[in-house]
Amino acid sequence: MRLYAFVIAIVLVLNAKGANRFDDFFADSTLRVDYLFGADAERVSVFLDKQVKMPGWAGRRNRLTELPYESSGLITMCDAATGDTIYRNSFSSLFREWLDTDERVGRARAFQNSFLLPLPKAETIINVELKDGRLSTIAHMSHHYVPDDVLIEQRGGTKAEHRYLHRGGSVDRAIDVAILSEGYTEAERDSFYVHAQTAADEILRYKPFCDHPENWNFVAVWVASQDSGVSVPRIGEWRNTSFSSHFSTFYSDRYLTTDRIFDVHDALVSVPYEHIIILANTEEYGGGGIYNSYMLTSSRHHTFKPVCVHEFGHSFGGLGDEYFYEGDLMEGSYPLDIEPWEPNITTLVDFDSKWKQLLPDDTPVPTLNKDAKKYPVGVYEGGGYSTKGVYRPADECRMRNNTYPEFCPVCVAALERLIEFYTR
Repeated sequence: MRLYAFVIAIVLVLNAKGANRFDDFFADSTLRVDYLFGADAERVSVFLDKQVKMPGWAGRRNRLTELPYESSGLITMCDAATGDTIYRNSFSSLFREWLDTDERVGRARAFQNSFLLPLPKAETIINVELKDGRLSTIAHMSHHYVPDDVLIEQRGGTKAEHRYLHRGGSVDRAIDVAILSEGYTEAERDSFYVHAQTAADEILRYKPFCDHPENWNFVAVWVASQDSGVSVPRIGEWRNTSFSSHFSTFYSDRYLTTDRIFDVHDALVSVPYEHIIILANTEEYGGGGIYNSYMLTSSRHHTFKPVCVHEFGHSFGGLGDEYFYEGDLMEGSYPLDIEPWEPNITTLVDFDSKWKQLLPDDTPVPTLNKDAKKYPVGVYEGGGYSTKGVYRPADECRMRNNTYPEFCPVCVAALERLIEFYTR
């Protein structure tokens, strides 16, 4: 009993120390770091484009050196004087997806990427690491942040037009989501705010988000485009819009993305934000969500609501796609001899790290599709774009199709853990 009390006391001391760690190392401001991720036939590279100081910090203030997921990218800040790690975060990128496409063969490209970090009080070493599908490091670079460097840009002051759609808590305690307009002209301003409110309301209607309204802030940020709509390359339509978003990313007709990431972050400089939703003013079907980067969705398609929630599952939640089709363009994306990092798909290589503890004792592994009603949580073959070798936790889920009205229990549990990670 005395040993137990001693352990509890040590944990409380460590937690208290972690709570003070933010003020020890960081100011209540943001350091935005812009990079170019590039590759040619011989190498993968990371280049620093610029560093930008911005007012306020909307990110987490506790658990600063913990990672929500071990994903395909990692950014780490170390105190230059001691070498101690003071902040870490993980991410995915459109560039990482491009590396596995046929388009990469014989072609060199670079992609913009921006990351938000708490502003260090002292000199700091920032490390960026990119990993391949096997989670092996393929590129790495380090650079210094020096507080009095006169060439670090300072942004702020100019207020973008914005409107809060849901305000659950203060910036330092809630998760701040910015919703940006894309392909809306000045005449369509009111439509954007209606669509943005719809997006926020729909996300907050789903478990576990609806259980924690106090943990969410949604703000709509207005940016006018010259043209209405977005580019649809397959039919030869190219529009002049604020963020140059387009369908047919990597020649997949429904994949809607933007590679103008610097412009996206420039538009948000005057509002607190951690996560980004971009609403594309189009009736075309499609979307895209990239973990800890952004999500894009079509605001005028009849599937707007479910697709918005699905893509937010990617960009905020780090959830993998649970759908699969014979001959899917992305089939084979996950090597079958390693465990995917996404919490809701598995190759059974390390199933203990996934949702094994949520299975009833009599659940067969794998679980047959015909037994889906008997086992609401199981191990069903098919997921991650592959019909064989990749497994999902439920027969139906928001991460599998647009008609199922909720996340499966495993996705709900994963999202719940993330909300706690960012807010507790």
